[in-house]
Amino acid sequence: MTNRLTRKGQATRDRIVVAAAQLMLEQGVARTTIEDIQAAAGVSPSQLYHYFPGKDALVSAVIDHQTTRTLDIHHEPLQRLDSIDALGHWRDLMIGKLTEMRCIGGCPLGSLASDLSESDPVARVQLAGAFAQWQELIRVGLTDMQSRGELAAEADPDELAVAMLAAVQGGLLLSQVSRDPAPLRIAVDTMISHLHALTRPAVT
Repeated sequence: MTNRLTRKGQATRDRIVVAAAQLMLEQGVARTTIEDIQAAAGVSPSQLYHYFPGKDALVSAVIDHQTTRTLDIHHEPLQRLDSIDALGHWRDLMIGKLTEMRCIGGCPLGSLASDLSESDPVARVQLAGAFAQWQELIRVGLTDMQSRGELAAEADPDELAVAMLAAVQGGLLLSQVSRDPAPLRIAVDTMISHLHALTRPAVT
């Protein structure tokens, strides 16, 4: 349906999704009503239901929106993940974004997962796919490091990618609660130190 929308229609749909995403991040999915979203997006009930037949469709669109938004932030630095220094640059990017937000909101995908994983099996699968994409970005970067001789041959990029993403998610949650970016920095730096122990000088 989205492909057949006019430019104006696409803009209206996008406005609804952005409004829903912000409300769901701020007050949770369950507490966000269709009426809240209509008011925030400045649309009528008929307009909203033209694009989304119900709240489930809106939640799915929000997950897609937050997946794209999150991965867009991480895609470029992780594509350049070819050294321990590059991991440090990625950490600095995350700390910078978190500081800009004053540690409010946490990870949009993590917040949705906390809200929906036990109550909405369809959303859970969609979110699992989103995290799998993020994990794959990390894995590919670590594999590139390994192919350049920056990471020991016996290291397992698959397992390390899981551990790194878990560190990021846990760090973001603790930073959100404490309103301090230090937990994220400590969690990621601990993983970087572990990777450094598995790192060998680059092959020349």
